[in-house]
Amino acid sequence: MSDGHGPTPETPSGWSAEQPPPYSAPPASPWTAPGAQPQQQVPYGQPYGDTPQQQRPDALGPQTPYPPHPPQPNQSNQPNQPNYPNQPHQQPPQGWGPHPAPGYGPHAPALRPGIIPLRPLGLGDILDGTIKLIRSNPKAVLGLSAVAALLAAVPLAIGQVFVLNSMSGILSDPGSVSTAESELTTIYGVAGQYIGSIISYAIQFVVVTLLTGVLTRILGRAVFGGNITAGEAWRLVKGRVPALFGVVGLMAVIMLVPLIVFVGLIVALAANASSSDAGWIALVSILFVIVYLAYYLYFRTRFALASPAVVLEGRGPLDAMRRSWHLVSGDFWRCFGILLLTSLLVGLVASILTVPFTLAGTMFGMFGAGSAATTVVSAVLITIGATLGSMFTYPFEAGVSGLLYADRRMRSEAFDLVLQTAAIEQQRQGWVHASADELWHPSNSAGS
Repeated sequence: MSDGHGPTPETPSGWSAEQPPPYSAPPASPWTAPGAQPQQQVPYGQPYGDTPQQQRPDALGPQTPYPPHPPQPNQSNQPNQPNYPNQPHQQPPQGWGPHPAPGYGPHAPALRPGIIPLRPLGLGDILDGTIKLIRSNPKAVLGLSAVAALLAAVPLAIGQVFVLNSMSGILSDPGSVSTAESELTTIYGVAGQYIGSIISYAIQFVVVTLLTGVLTRILGRAVFGGNITAGEAWRLVKGRVPALFGVVGLMAVIMLVPLIVFVGLIVALAANASSSDAGWIALVSILFVIVYLAYYLYFRTRFALASPAVVLEGRGPLDAMRRSWHLVSGDFWRCFGILLLTSLLVGLVASILTVPFTLAGTMFGMFGAGSAATTVVSAVLITIGATLGSMFTYPFEAGVSGLLYADRRMRSEAFDLVLQTAAIEQQRQGWVHASADELWHPSNSAGS
């Protein structure tokens, strides 16, 4: 048989003149096992590995293994690990980075259809969400707050103006101090000093309670990105007004009873004590103030979420207070810190808004020599200052309490999963339905 380059007499009849080379075993691989010599080509039909090792003839010459890979620093030589031949290191194409480990990629941002992201909230989320609540519905939030603040500020301003008019004569005639004091101790003087404040606190008790309920209902819809008018919010809240007043009344009893009892005891002791007993009575009073402050802050934090539970979950007063106690449990110090910081921030901003007008009204009242125009201007300035401060204070405190309530439900009941599912459905529909208010019922919690 020929080498395949032309016909020969040995070519059988019927075969093609051009035949491939004789069949043989495939050429040996240039790669060798670690630490071994390259094996010779095995003839076809002979078992692999039974022939003596010799180099395969090749047109390029004998193949030699690559030199061993140099050891890397800080890498121990393990006896059972082979020494693989060195290979040239190839850089990845430009623009390619290291592949992240599975499950450690960047997290997708939380769904945020409204004023907060639908996940457990931090302090920044709560404060930012409260500001967005005010900005998203300024007519309802700021308008209602201004009306409530104005109603509470007018009686207080009138009482302060009466006191300032009584003191205005002292500046022009220092000898009239006794006359001014006698005017303040009369029935009209006492009424001017205290009746205005009492009426203002009574009005605050009513309007702030109602305002808190309305703002909480607006917040419940704003979480999903929906807006609600003040009239619609009032129609939804008016059935919960008795329960709201019940919560505020119980809170007032809890806060005032220890104070009233202590004041009564101090008055009784002071009436029967001698001058030498004044020191320890003062010490006891200071200790009571410290203890009472801790008492007030503790119960205020424990029941801070009762009003949102009344409005959004439809609970009664006692049930709402138990609900607030349960939500705050396990995270008391965080809730306490957020509420305390909110009170400090609100007090600072309210003071910045109030103090200039109050000072101006005080100066007009004291130096105006008791004229009617000065009295009116002084009352108006004091009223404006009190209204501006309270107009910011009321919605901000109500917003922080409502969002802290939502955060506690997300953390303890996985309520964020319910909110996310509802928000996705509402985005698919393209609008926020009024049935979103029913999602706040505790039966819808994923942890229930």
